[in-house]
Amino acid sequence: MLDLFSGLPLSVGLSLVLALALVLVFEFINGFHDTANAVATVIYTKAMPPHLAVLFSGICNFLGVLLGGVGVAYAIVHLLPVELLLNLDSGRSLAMAFSMLAAAIVWNLGTWYFGIPASSSHTLIGAILGVGLANALLTGLPVGIGVNWGKAIDIGLSLIISPVAGFIVAGLLLLGLKRLFAGSKMHKTPEQRRAIDNKKHPPFWNRLVLVLSAMCVSFVHGSNDGQKGIGLIMLVLIGIVPAKFVLDPASTPYQVQRTVDAAAHLGDFYQRNADTLGDYLALKRPLRTDPPQTAHCDPQDTMSVIRAVRRSLDGVRVYDDLPPDARVRLRRYLLCLDDTARKVAGLDALSLSEKADLRRLRADLTATTEYAPLWVIVAVALALGAGTMLGWRRVVLTVGEKIGRQGMTYAQGMSAQITAVAAIGVANVFSLPVSTTQVLSSGVAGTMVANRSGLHNGTVRIILLAWLLTFPASMLLSAGLFSLAVWGLGV
Repeated sequence: MLDLFSGLPLSVGLSLVLALALVLVFEFINGFHDTANAVATVIYTKAMPPHLAVLFSGICNFLGVLLGGVGVAYAIVHLLPVELLLNLDSGRSLAMAFSMLAAAIVWNLGTWYFGIPASSSHTLIGAILGVGLANALLTGLPVGIGVNWGKAIDIGLSLIISPVAGFIVAGLLLLGLKRLFAGSKMHKTPEQRRAIDNKKHPPFWNRLVLVLSAMCVSFVHGSNDGQKGIGLIMLVLIGIVPAKFVLDPASTPYQVQRTVDAAAHLGDFYQRNADTLGDYLALKRPLRTDPPQTAHCDPQDTMSVIRAVRRSLDGVRVYDDLPPDARVRLRRYLLCLDDTARKVAGLDALSLSEKADLRRLRADLTATTEYAPLWVIVAVALALGAGTMLGWRRVVLTVGEKIGRQGMTYAQGMSAQITAVAAIGVANVFSLPVSTTQVLSSGVAGTMVANRSGLHNGTVRIILLAWLLTFPASMLLSAGLFSLAVWGLGV
């Protein structure tokens, strides 16, 4: 890890340390901001004492980050257009990282201070979009290509659908429990349980489900939200020390050969579909000796890029065999091939089976560009897990008592948590970032409606207002900070 500072000027090295520290601060804040929602139900219902709940939640968050992979991390990264990722230099990369992180941290701290369960996912995604749009305006690019709008729409839909699904599914699950177990003690609130049964804790089986589902919420939260920090760190490392991180330095000879094979098979795929893709990819045009190192990817250079990849890796067993500038160039080639393949997959001319083949080829092609070193994953996991153990009280009160006009019953807590685990788990499968805050709060609201407990209009209004304001506020903050940084540093 320490060798990443070798050869860096002191100012760049210090900036790198500060950027990495800010990412970990963001994840720490995310821990006590978002994860409070994961333990809110189990603490409010007295299923677990607060100190044990946050301790085990922190451990589950840590494990979730370690075992969650990097699919969501790179979904966040690819919100930025490939043109911007191709042309990150150390100065602009630092400006981008500091702007995004400062905007996200300021908004997260503000909403946490007022006890509002706002979404860290919304905050970070809004900050990334703000930087992308500001970069387009500053460099004279059309705003339409300042952001990867295809990925942004996918993520936006997941952020909209997941809380709606949480609201509906949690409400239906509660209605099912009320129908199947109409006389059960699970339909009491903690206050009713204490007043009627003179018991402090939920019934045993309800308590067990509450505890297990809360820990599962923490785990899936770590495996989804923790990856956002991983993606940010990789953006910083690739921008500032590209020679060491543009390609996975731990890649084995098998993985390098897998990249070569993927490029070869991609060329074969395009030739097989020459009738429909010939004009788009200029398949009949003579190949260039060296693809142009332009600021954007041209689909008509695809076959030349494929040949360049195969030539660059001819006889190469590990990436350390390549000089630093060759590694940077190879990453550009692979990013362009993946970007073109993504665009080709969106064409109506291909069948569903061919699009599935193209997705598999893309996965093989990017196996050594979409990665994260173990120390990055562990650092983010520690920051998120540690943050879980602080700052949870404000949000617990909001989720437990202030969303509904009445306190939450044990059945409502179980329904909301089980729904949150399922929704976030499905999002992880499809590598889509979602908001634990939104899913769980919406689930609680859905159970309040299903239970005819009513909603506390003032609190719901504040939460909705925070959700609506988070995107524009974080976008404006990050765009403004990025513009100031670029102007001030002259990058």
